[in-house]
Amino acid sequence: MPMLLSLRIENFALVDHLDLELGAGLTVLTGETGAGKSIILDAIDAVLGGKVTSRAVRTGAERALVEAIFQVDSDLVSWLNSQDIPPADDNRMVCSREITLNQGSQRSRSRVNGVVVNRQQMEELRDRLVEITAQGQTVQIGQLPLQREWLDSYGGEALLSQRDQVSAAWTGYQQAAQALDRRRRSEQERLQQLDLFEYQIQELEAANLTDPDELDQLEHERKRLTHSVELQQKSYQVYQSLYENESGGEACADLLGRAEETLQEMVEYDPQLQPILDMVSNALAQVEQAGREINFYGESIEADPQRLQEVQERIVVLKQICRKYGPTLGDAIALYQRLQDDLEQLRGGGQSLEELEAAYQQRQIELIEACAKLTQLRQAAASDLEERLIAELKPLAMEKVKFKVQINPIPPSALGADQIIFLFSPNPGEPLQPLTEIASGGEMSRFLLALQASFTQIDPVGTLVFDEIDMGVSGRVAQAIAEKLYQLSHRHQVLCVTHQPIVAAMADHHFRVSKEVIGDQQLVTTNGRKPGKAEETKNHKDAETGRCREISP
Repeated sequence: MPMLLSLRIENFALVDHLDLELGAGLTVLTGETGAGKSIILDAIDAVLGGKVTSRAVRTGAERALVEAIFQVDSDLVSWLNSQDIPPADDNRMVCSREITLNQGSQRSRSRVNGVVVNRQQMEELRDRLVEITAQGQTVQIGQLPLQREWLDSYGGEALLSQRDQVSAAWTGYQQAAQALDRRRRSEQERLQQLDLFEYQIQELEAANLTDPDELDQLEHERKRLTHSVELQQKSYQVYQSLYENESGGEACADLLGRAEETLQEMVEYDPQLQPILDMVSNALAQVEQAGREINFYGESIEADPQRLQEVQERIVVLKQICRKYGPTLGDAIALYQRLQDDLEQLRGGGQSLEELEAAYQQRQIELIEACAKLTQLRQAAASDLEERLIAELKPLAMEKVKFKVQINPIPPSALGADQIIFLFSPNPGEPLQPLTEIASGGEMSRFLLALQASFTQIDPVGTLVFDEIDMGVSGRVAQAIAEKLYQLSHRHQVLCVTHQPIVAAMADHHFRVSKEVIGDQQLVTTNGRKPGKAEETKNHKDAETGRCREISP
């Protein structure tokens, strides 16, 4: 089973430096109120991902470090491998957290065996290593949501899995209810929007938009039709210049032809001129081809007033479409496609109001069935918890105790349809009542200890940490708590902050925590000893730096 082997603290809260070696069994931390005992437990909480504030860094320092070394088992090694974290060769695992301050802001980074890990990974690891029970939980234990969480956790994987199914069913139910509610509340608005979309789609359909470049093409055609006579005249002028000049002058083809004849005669005397002859021949062929094509173009142009009117009317329609739905014709075409999708969605996305109501009712049935199954699992877990918790409470000077988990029906939610109330009767003749209404401070502490003991039997972790779990008790009750802690230490490593001498007397390891003022600073120091042995400090420097160790007489 995993176990905390050592804890190293640097510049955390009041501690400048502390090396703490821990062993199996029961370890207690004692000292005066305010000496700093809980700082050590806070450091364990912090290194495993607990919440920290800027006060966690010691005044005057910019960086705090907490490092914990754990002994690991095969299950932890498997988890490390699943997270791509290399395990150490000596069955040890090093968890560290560095907290830095920079211009008023706080940053922290967690590592496992040197690999940076995120918060979720640290939470998973924490659940496998340590369970911390603090003083404040005796107040929180009366909160009904927390009581439900405890019962669900006690119910194990099957119950938690069913609660996840309830959460999923609740999400589906909420979505169906919202869809139905939106449809009912916005029916008039929906119909108005439908009319608008239908009108816009009808107008765009009438425009018969297919080509986003149609407007540009029509503009070009309009210019050509408008200047058809001018284009004919200029085409004829180009033809005469290139191919046949009716005014008596020489055309370009004539000049090139004469140049070609001259070059042919010259090539007979000097073949080096052949490339030039080829270029002129090619030019003559291209000019003749251009002349024929421009002549054909000029002959094909005809004035077509009817077509010009059609083009101008189409341009007017398209420009109006662009002004309303553009700015470009491509934008109008894209809008037409979106409007079709929006219209389909407004019509219910294929679902009518009746279909939405049917879907809502089906989701409601699924939620009720999932909640009913969750209630059954909670009832079974409650019965087992009642029996186990009473067995744990009786040795704690509560021989006549009664405990019951009351499950009341409530409207379904993501957490089920149950209200969980812990009912408690510590003395004979007293009726069962809600825990916080009847239990004293000492009884709450014992209840919390028994609850923790019950949990460790079904989901054991290696290290249990208790912060003044014995607060407010004395005499026989303190003895019973001490014995319970000692029994737990046979199955787990137990760390406990206590003010009870009888608890300290049961410990396998005992550390006294004190606070010293050195200069203008307060420093937490600890001295360690075995029960029944003399306490001494061989080196004053060790006390000043807060170094913890086992001291022999």
